[in-house]
Amino acid sequence: MDIDLELYDGKSFKDLCKDIVTNQSGRKEQIEIMISDLRPMIKTLNDAIQVVPLIKQYIDAGISNDEHLVKLAQICQRILSAQANSEAGGGSLGLTEEEKKELMSSINDIANAAPVEVTKVSSKDK
Repeated sequence: MDIDLELYDGKSFKDLCKDIVTNQSGRKEQIEIMISDLRPMIKTLNDAIQVVPLIKQYIDAGISNDEHLVKLAQICQRILSAQANSEAGGGSLGLTEEEKKELMSSINDIANAAPVEVTKVSSKDK
């Protein structure tokens, strides 16, 4: 299986997997920093009611973006696995034309999904 195969714009399957792991491990630290930045701004219950949805939106956006990356990685892994099997058997990709079209359609759907934007909140934005 060629994990260095370029998928799009200089990204390989290996890079895609690395991005997924990096996003997951960095999210906890980012959330802790954001909460520590927002904590001094929360003086009343009303302040908390306004700030908590921002934190939730940030977390949800990260989860959604990671889900898209994981779906893309699953599709790419399936293609790479089929390619490895076909090379071992000496045939073509090992997928039917319908399966190829379905996979490419899934990749295009994921690639075209609009990324969720989150407004960055810092202690300067009071």
